[in-house]
Amino acid sequence: MILTLDHVNIITADLEGSARFYAQVFGLERRDGPPPLTPQTGQWMYDEAGRAVIHLNSLDAPRAYDRDIAPGPTGALHHVALACSGHDAMIARLEAVRLDYQRNFVTAIGLRQIFVRDPNEVLFELNFFGD
Repeated sequence: MILTLDHVNIITADLEGSARFYAQVFGLERRDGPPPLTPQTGQWMYDEAGRAVIHLNSLDAPRAYDRDIAPGPTGALHHVALACSGHDAMIARLEAVRLDYQRNFVTAIGLRQIFVRDPNEVLFELNFFGD
């Protein structure tokens, strides 16, 4: 049984820029990943509840399951959806850092969505129910 999304792992050539993006845009707290990761090879981004929801790893970070990684569109992974609150505050953040985004409204279920890409071209769907 699946209870909730645990985390998303992103392999990046720009660890610093990616960590800055997630802190500035999503308001996540940046922390060093656990060993064998180092501050130069792994940064984990935590939500307000203390969950490491985004794991950022450098190209040379140690991995238990290794595979070829290429920047750009993420193959079969179309997007990562996150349940969110604070729709208007998110729009303000995106505009403050001058990021392109797209909005959508699913009238049938009262869902406002924002689509934004991170520095690695990973597409995020930010979902705001009743917000």
